[in-house]
Amino acid sequence: MTSTVSTSFTLIPNQKYRRSSRRSKPFCNTVDTDSESLSTLGNFKALPLEIFQMVLKYLSVKDISMLSMVSKAISNRLINYISTSSGNRRLLLQDFHNLEISGKKEGSCVLEHYRSLGLLLKRCTLLLPTKDRLKYIHKILSEVSCFKLSGCPSPLHCLGLQCYGVFLQILTAGWDELECHRVFNFLCELSNLPRKVQTVVSSKPGSARKLELRIRLFCRSVLLNHWIHRSDSAFWLTRILKPWPMVNQARLLYIIFGPVSSLNGHVVWQKMIEGPTDETSLKGLADAIKLLYDTEAKEWTADDVISLVDELSVVPREWLMENNARLLILSGNNICFTFMASKAVNGRAVELARLVVFLALVCEKDLYCMDWAVKMMQKVCKVFSTPGERNNFLQSVENAFAHMIMDMLQSVMSGDRDEEDSSFLNLFHLVNAQANFHKEILYLTMRSTST
Repeated sequence: MTSTVSTSFTLIPNQKYRRSSRRSKPFCNTVDTDSESLSTLGNFKALPLEIFQMVLKYLSVKDISMLSMVSKAISNRLINYISTSSGNRRLLLQDFHNLEISGKKEGSCVLEHYRSLGLLLKRCTLLLPTKDRLKYIHKILSEVSCFKLSGCPSPLHCLGLQCYGVFLQILTAGWDELECHRVFNFLCELSNLPRKVQTVVSSKPGSARKLELRIRLFCRSVLLNHWIHRSDSAFWLTRILKPWPMVNQARLLYIIFGPVSSLNGHVVWQKMIEGPTDETSLKGLADAIKLLYDTEAKEWTADDVISLVDELSVVPREWLMENNARLLILSGNNICFTFMASKAVNGRAVELARLVVFLALVCEKDLYCMDWAVKMMQKVCKVFSTPGERNNFLQSVENAFAHMIMDMLQSVMSGDRDEEDSSFLNLFHLVNAQANFHKEILYLTMRSTST
């Protein structure tokens, strides 16, 4: 297939994966009839295949998965049953769109059903190499259109991708990283995910809203949301992001975790630019950044994560500094300090001073402890190599407070007010932030002089 779209993505080559020495034996729809196979069927060998499959109708999916571990012959019979039209109808539930069901017990039952189905197919294909397991499972699931990235006409109101996600989580639980790499490559090939990501990250933000939504839902529901351990979530998020340049990683991170419209689920690209936003809009991005920084994500260095945060702050254009500060606070102390220290080391003291002011403003608005902002500034001061650099930075902080207050005061005096009178409210918060910030500095100073 040819395309005019750039193909800068990379996939891990399949040939590098080590497999065990067991040989692949393709599935077939016939039952082993040799004496050894019949002997491992136990009492079931007296039952015709049709009767055996009728018995299975009275067993739950969990019970069938337990039965699959009895012997290879039993497992083969179950594979045959799964491949039949009656087995497909029984096991591949497809009632994903009933809105009265999705948020209630029945929706949980559908998810639990696919967890059990994942365990059943995991056990039935246990002796196969990963490549053959994936091919067989794809053959079974290929008829479920709602499991495909662009298969469902109403993805926002569909449980299909969530069911696919819990199925894959159970199926791949305990697999080593090399096998999971193969799973990701296989999913990319089936869904054409790299090509679709290439389209959205190289286009104007918002110009492919429906595709952005589908990529967001697929990545979250299938690859990211169902893992118990943070290290697993970090592994799959890394697989999604790492093939791309840093600028595209930031765009993709915003698509997957950024704020969306409550009406249609589309990514809201102007949210960080037009005005101050709330914690809810930033929490997903902050959690993703912490995931890459805090967990044992071997492929990410601290510099990588800080560069990603820096790049994110200009997606799609430069954010308001208040939103930057709020994201850093939500991302945790380590990331916030490392980000600020990076600016100090690189001679961006004036920009760092403005950031300190906005950290104080966010603490005032969101009711965080102001002593946190003071202690963070005190910690950053130790990064400067000379007393002169440190003093210049502190002077820049005071200048930033003064300039911002004057700018806000001018806006209030000009009478440029909206319905919520936000200009006056911002000035009120900033003056209080400055007062409380300096109060904590005085407390800190007095405590140090009294000891």
